[in-house]
Amino acid sequence: MIPRKNLIRAIRKSFSQPIYAYRNFTHRFKSALSYHLFDGKSYWPETISLFLTYKCNLRCLMCGQWGENGAFNEFNNDLLKQRLSLDEIKPIIDNVRFFRPNITLFGGEPMLHPEWLEIVKAVKAAGMRCNIVTNGTLIKNYAEEIIDSGLDEIIFSLDGPEEIHDKIRRVPGTFQRSIEGFEILHELKQKRKIKTPIININSTLWEQNYKSIDDTINIAENIHARGLTFHHLLFLSKPTVRQFLDFFEKRFDQTPTDWIGFARDNPPKIDVDFLTSKIEELQRKKSVIDISFFPNFNSNEIRRWYSGFEFESSSYKNRCMSLWMTAYILPDGSVRPYHSMNFTSGNVLEHPFTEIWNNDLYRNYRNHIKQHKRFSICSKGCTEFYRY
Repeated sequence: MIPRKNLIRAIRKSFSQPIYAYRNFTHRFKSALSYHLFDGKSYWPETISLFLTYKCNLRCLMCGQWGENGAFNEFNNDLLKQRLSLDEIKPIIDNVRFFRPNITLFGGEPMLHPEWLEIVKAVKAAGMRCNIVTNGTLIKNYAEEIIDSGLDEIIFSLDGPEEIHDKIRRVPGTFQRSIEGFEILHELKQKRKIKTPIININSTLWEQNYKSIDDTINIAENIHARGLTFHHLLFLSKPTVRQFLDFFEKRFDQTPTDWIGFARDNPPKIDVDFLTSKIEELQRKKSVIDISFFPNFNSNEIRRWYSGFEFESSSYKNRCMSLWMTAYILPDGSVRPYHSMNFTSGNVLEHPFTEIWNNDLYRNYRNHIKQHKRFSICSKGCTEFYRY
């Protein structure tokens, strides 16, 4: 439900957002009971992520979607044009509103969807929490509308100080546009005396930015973020991905090609002594914002994580429960347990989400995971693996 490793972080968050924390706990508790008691059937998901568009205005180097080896680079124009309209999303919202999941807008860059603000308003009108995961470059364009929409949370992807951020994002001026947007948002929130949308930051650690952790923290503080989470880089060996694709196609008759975007020839070149020392230093310090590392590995685990491709945690349970907790709805309406796992259990344009969530296909898939705990790509290729 909540791994012991993540419990302190969850408690800290509950103090700042008690109602949100209580609802999440209730959802997770019921889903965890489903995992242990039922035959592949689950309570309703805590979070549904609407994958609004495959398109993105950046080409971040480490991205499994649009990076140098990203899976979306092979998508044709017809696929890239796919998106659910507001009129198609409203019935989804009406269908799930009774169990009040968190709705996260995801992509690509979700702000490229022409109706994304209206989607936020529809989610809020239905009484649900709405978050957005964004690269921040378009916030400046929509600052007033964002405040008016009632958006609850912005999860901003930050790679470090300006030079590093722009180099990784591969578009000059990206850092400054994003920071200006957050400055405008803060001024508007101050003027209206409101706290939302709260700002949380995700920063993926890898070769080009892991020595700039202190700079990243300073930036997060300067834009008045509530929290900053450093994510350990996801990466897989090419043979592991190929073997997994062959297995999955034979077992489930579907091919999850999006995992190709995480495949590498070699592990990242990280000075693990520096990284573990920095993490230990930050754990002793106090900050005005909530700083965490995810997954919350100990020093030995971090060393093993970056030294090779094979990994099994010594502090987590090494089993997946995300299939009982979350779901993704893709631009074509297909429902997936995780956005990189090209396994489709149904389509919301053909059947209501509530019918798909516990249909035979989904339950069979959950039962396989419950029996085998995980796939070969899970421990190094999926952050959801360590979340529940």
